[in-house]
Amino acid sequence: MDTSNPEAVEAVSSHKALPPIKRQRRSPELKRQIVEETLAPGASVARVARAHGVNANQVFAWRRQYQQGLLKAATRARPGLLAVRVAEAVTQARDSQSGRSPRGIIQVELPQGKLRLTGCVDREALRVVLEALRG
Repeated sequence: MDTSNPEAVEAVSSHKALPPIKRQRRSPELKRQIVEETLAPGASVARVARAHGVNANQVFAWRRQYQQGLLKAATRARPGLLAVRVAEAVTQARDSQSGRSPRGIIQVELPQGKLRLTGCVDREALRVVLEALRG
């Protein structure tokens, strides 16, 4: 660059930096759709990727995930009723330090796992945990 021309130096140094590009998040369903388009006979990964505004290398990575069974569609359970079983509680002595009643036990079994709570349980905290477990 010619540094003898102050106008040229000013023109180059006055360019502002471009804003950072935000990372795009694509749903598992969209990734599956894009991958399945590339699996059609005669399909070009590069063309499909370009049509969706995705880098072809990213699509190849999704194809590997798809072939390994890792690219599954998210299934969200709809809100519904939970089965409840009430078991007879074992009587405990009063807590001598706090003077509180015997502690209870709540055990929740869902397909994703089990949750066992003992003692006094905060309703809001329990609601948040149950929603997270249900998906």
